[in-house]
Amino acid sequence: MNLLYLSDADVASLVTVGEALPLVEEAFASLAEGRAQMPPKMYLDFKEFGGDLRAMPAYLPKVAGAGGRGYAGVKVVNSHPGNPARGLPTVAGVFVLNDPETGMPLVVMAAGRLTDIRTGAAGGAAAKHLARKSVSTVGFVGCGRQAAAQWEALSVLFQVREARVAGRTPEEARAFADRNQRPGGAAFRPVGVEEACGSDIVVTATPGRTVVVQDGWIRPGTHVNAIGADAPGKQELDPVLLKKARVFVDSPEQAFHSGEVNVGLSSGALKPRDIAGSLGEVITGRIPGRQSDADITLFDSTGLAVQDVAVAAFIYRRALEFHRGTTLPL
Repeated sequence: MNLLYLSDADVASLVTVGEALPLVEEAFASLAEGRAQMPPKMYLDFKEFGGDLRAMPAYLPKVAGAGGRGYAGVKVVNSHPGNPARGLPTVAGVFVLNDPETGMPLVVMAAGRLTDIRTGAAGGAAAKHLARKSVSTVGFVGCGRQAAAQWEALSVLFQVREARVAGRTPEEARAFADRNQRPGGAAFRPVGVEEACGSDIVVTATPGRTVVVQDGWIRPGTHVNAIGADAPGKQELDPVLLKKARVFVDSPEQAFHSGEVNVGLSSGALKPRDIAGSLGEVITGRIPGRQSDADITLFDSTGLAVQDVAVAAFIYRRALEFHRGTTLPL
């Protein structure tokens, strides 16, 4: 059996967030139309260590960015917010891509950068379909790896004038601003959380279980990408804001269990009818997204295995192009 092995550095060299955007959009559409198979995430909860391990399988019968054929795969990935203090990443994992015709594994790749890229692309797809057309400011609440990937997507889609960054400390926000500032690009400015929330698009990417964004800080017309809540009990946003906004989830099954809406639903503060629908339904035109410039729209991102399969298949095909003469199957 011939297997290709790709490191995080290999993955980063083979695909950009901009290239992943249409792949992830198509994955959302495939799921909404019932063409994809994707069981809910499976969790092992390590409460004593403050982390968890997740298994995420999916099958896409057709991947537009990978020759139009089908691929399946599974990602095994952790989330340990305390890892940076140990000199380790919060999120790391491996992804195995399989040939659905034979079931044989094709490639094993590190999944840290893969996760960043596909989640950044998902936030970009949400903003493309839900934000107002004119966006001049973006606010970040949390400024780690995922915030950087969100910025990669948003900077492709919008002519942003200013990026407002709120971190755990002013030093963290300044370091993020310095890493992402480009000559002639958006001006990055460290700010407090409330000021970051006064932007046209607000990205929340924190790992906590307490509210960090208050309802009154989000203005009419804002689009929010809620990225941080991806396990039961996690939340970043005031439940009042969720009642007020037009909320779109990536997957109802996952989001109701472990997305931003999970705490509100479990407490009764939020009802399933308060959720407008899924992003895939907006992309396919089944339901409307933003209905007016005054709407507050919100995307609840838990991270979907179909996103991983779509981007991993593209990476695999591109890796083969760069290694002509390989005996690996196309």
